[in-house]
Amino acid sequence: MIQSYLISELSKWISATAIIKSDVEISYLVTDSRSVSNPGNSMFVALRGSNHNGHDYIPTLYQQGLRCFLVDEDYKTDATLTEANYLVVQDTLSCFQQLAARKRDYSTCPVIGITGSNGKTIVKEWVAQLIGTTKNLARSPKSYNSQIGVPLSVWQLTKETEIAVFEAGISQKGEMQKLAQVIKPTIGLVTNIGAAHQENFSSRKEKLFEKLQLFKNSEVIIYSRDVPFVKEGIREIYPEKKTYTWGSDKSADVRVLKKEISGSVYKVSLQKEGSDIELEFPFTDEVSFENGMHAVSTMFYLGYTVSYISEAVKKLVPVAMRMELKEGINNCILVNDSYNSDISSLALSLDFLIQQSRKGNVVRTLILSDIYQSGIKGDKLCKRINDLLKEKGIDRFVGVGEVLAQHAGVFEMDSAFYASTKEFLDSVTHNSFKNEAILIKGSRNFEFEKVTAFLEKKHHQTRLEINLNALVDNLNYYRSKLNEKTRVLAMVKAFSYGSGSFEIANVLQHQKVDYLGVAFADEGVELRKAGISLPIIVMNPESKSFPSMIQHQLEPEIYSFKVLSEFVDELKKEGLSKYPVHIKLDTGMYRLGFVESQMESLKEVLGQTPEIRVKSAFSHLVGSDGADFDEFTNLQISRFDKQTSDLESALGYSFIKHILNSAGILRFPDAQFDMARVGIGMYGIGAVEQQNLKCVTSFKSYISQIKEVKAHETIGYGRRGELAYDADIAVVPVGYADGLNRRLSNGVGKMMVNGQLAPIVGNICMDMCMVDVTGLRAKEGDEVQVFGTDISVDELAQELGTIPYEIFTSISRRVKRIYYYE
Repeated sequence: MIQSYLISELSKWISATAIIKSDVEISYLVTDSRSVSNPGNSMFVALRGSNHNGHDYIPTLYQQGLRCFLVDEDYKTDATLTEANYLVVQDTLSCFQQLAARKRDYSTCPVIGITGSNGKTIVKEWVAQLIGTTKNLARSPKSYNSQIGVPLSVWQLTKETEIAVFEAGISQKGEMQKLAQVIKPTIGLVTNIGAAHQENFSSRKEKLFEKLQLFKNSEVIIYSRDVPFVKEGIREIYPEKKTYTWGSDKSADVRVLKKEISGSVYKVSLQKEGSDIELEFPFTDEVSFENGMHAVSTMFYLGYTVSYISEAVKKLVPVAMRMELKEGINNCILVNDSYNSDISSLALSLDFLIQQSRKGNVVRTLILSDIYQSGIKGDKLCKRINDLLKEKGIDRFVGVGEVLAQHAGVFEMDSAFYASTKEFLDSVTHNSFKNEAILIKGSRNFEFEKVTAFLEKKHHQTRLEINLNALVDNLNYYRSKLNEKTRVLAMVKAFSYGSGSFEIANVLQHQKVDYLGVAFADEGVELRKAGISLPIIVMNPESKSFPSMIQHQLEPEIYSFKVLSEFVDELKKEGLSKYPVHIKLDTGMYRLGFVESQMESLKEVLGQTPEIRVKSAFSHLVGSDGADFDEFTNLQISRFDKQTSDLESALGYSFIKHILNSAGILRFPDAQFDMARVGIGMYGIGAVEQQNLKCVTSFKSYISQIKEVKAHETIGYGRRGELAYDADIAVVPVGYADGLNRRLSNGVGKMMVNGQLAPIVGNICMDMCMVDVTGLRAKEGDEVQVFGTDISVDELAQELGTIPYEIFTSISRRVKRIYYYE
């Protein structure tokens, strides 16, 4: 159970001036304004960084319901935030760490602290996997090992926690002492001491001694006996401290007698306390073996039995990597790995690039920034990079940064160098990259996301114009029909019904909707990368997208036991618990969702799955827009009410419930529950009260050429277009590849030119069509409207015998979107 503390109590833990309007209970500390899920019980820690100031987000967070803020003395409180509580301190980061340290003091469970240059996150996750469900465990989320990540991790400790595993990483002197005061590990573990973050230390030994400060008050230190450098450092600093070691050395507590690769496993023979032990690791590389032995040795020290460990080791799963594979321009594939840049991870990234580019005769290209944290001088570093690229068979190298440019002569493959990302983007064109497998890897401050965006960019002249004022007006119209406390889930799936992704989502975020809904994970990832911080539900989650979803904090719809099981497996790999999910109930549509007969099993499984937490449960109405279906709609609502009530009782906590769509909001206001979904109605389409909605999207093109065509000449493919009179025929660059349905050919469809309708003549082509502008005084360059304010998409849908949804979502992504305010 999450611990709560009154803000007045927290004020006494640190040296703070308290400005308290109401004594709120605080359960969560938040440092990222984009990740507030429980505003009523959270305190926002306003941190200042080189490129941001957390204090700037306080008004927005206040609007989201957050009322408690840890601020520094320079912050001028906003008088309009009348219910805000403040703890005013000299240094928010230091006091944030003090709060976590104080909470750590209340915990009496064993705490494992892990440090080293590499492998911290993997060892931490593997220890957690091996412990499994045997103990109530708390651990660092992902690689939360920094001055901010560590206190966030430690704050997870509760009275129920039986063991904790936290990692600590540093890049300069003085940092580890601060982290040690927060973690206070009872058990210490050193992975290895390599070259990462070496630049701020005078020697490798100095860095080791700094890292070992973490274990000042630990009862034991676990490490590999086969690394004399670490062994000697521990003896020098802590000559009397207990150690627990593994390795081939005879004096190791867990001695490695033999190891060999057998198929896809590493078979290892060990000896511990005179007993022989056989283990099988489900991997074959040396790095994983080292990480695995760190984890196994920790388990032995904790007292787990050989039989338990031998079975648990077989089930170890890899920890997710952060690389992303994308489709690029000109038949290129992109591997985006701009999360970090060091020589060790470069080798791994290149291996992934090679794996993805085995098919076809493609050029393998690396776009790399300067590497800042190698601890190696520029000339030697560049020589190592060159040797690595030759070893991996890289054909083309693009270096970005002053160090790489200064040592351009070292590189022996086809190379180009630029002093900055801007210089690179200013110098290249889309034709600079064709049929290549491209690894994009750079330090964060090089902003290589711009490089990725450039290599994905698409252009097209025909356009879809989106009136953002109208979108907001439609949203507010639906909101006016809801109760004040009813939340809003805005659907932006299918590229926001063809209207665009980030731009629409950004408006909705500004309008303070509560949730966004997308169809597939890649839509949500795109929004996250564009800076959208709202909670996002993925309505059609696929197992292959689970790692990306978790990485980008996307919340899946769970509609079957299969999806539930696969997602939980991925959460275990990532080492996460209480991840928010949304349960889909099928109350009569018979599409996706759990049916009534599965509810008992669902309650049982959810109650035994600590990796997830139900954030909402919902269902879809079959015919909320038609009076003929009202009896069935009311039956669906009744079923939903009962099923969700039973589920809440079984789980022992409440969650958001929602069943209404756009039409349901207008026709069934008594079934609002906790949230309602607004979808196509926002875009101006609704079977109910259509007159109150405004047109949002207009599909437009222009006349590229006008020709005089004699009577009875044929126009277009198949000679289907023929007029009985001399005509002026305008060529418009929009075709079925843009989303103009081919069934609108030969007079079925019309376009608006100079305020008058012009029929389409002949068959619509892939990239263009022809319209009759005889007598309309049209000229080349004039605007043409396919649908919009003058030709409604409803009319077009009726001509095609379909619905507006299909037309909106058929508009190709190559069609440029233009967003405007009137």
